[in-house]
Amino acid sequence: MPTRYHPLLVALHWLVAILVIMALVAGTLVFSDMPNSDPDKVIALRIHAVMGLTIGALMLFRLVVRWRSRHPAPATTGFALADRLAPLAHGALYLLVLLMVASGIGLAVLSGLPGALFGDAPLPADFHDFAPRVAHGLFADLLIALIVLHVVAALYHALVRRDGLLRRMTFGAR
Repeated sequence: MPTRYHPLLVALHWLVAILVIMALVAGTLVFSDMPNSDPDKVIALRIHAVMGLTIGALMLFRLVVRWRSRHPAPATTGFALADRLAPLAHGALYLLVLLMVASGIGLAVLSGLPGALFGDAPLPADFHDFAPRVAHGLFADLLIALIVLHVVAALYHALVRRDGLLRRMTFGAR
């Protein structure tokens, strides 16, 4: 059994992590304060939409690589409940990222966003008028909470347990 994840999974993990954090920061900090009448919002939304679609494609590719590659045994924490919840939390991370992409696509389609981003149609007066916007916001909040939990768990393994768990998600001999 390998002691590290496949190098492609490692690369995808860190690339997707960076893109997701950038998309979440843009979505929660930039867009919330920028009125839809601001011409710069179209540019920002175009970047956000392309990032979201890229994240979705990379996540699907990551799932394929994960299913087809061998990976290390599940980590242990010393707490039976945490050991049972960890795989569920990882699955929830994957699911929430994909739900963010799906709700973003739904919001774009229902709001006519492609016409505004790649044509000359105006942005809708308020994205909150569209049901997928509520889901997109909820998924974002849940994803942020789960990312924080994921980072705290990684720090616990690194600083408290000192079990070398973080090496599994770095490049090196498998």
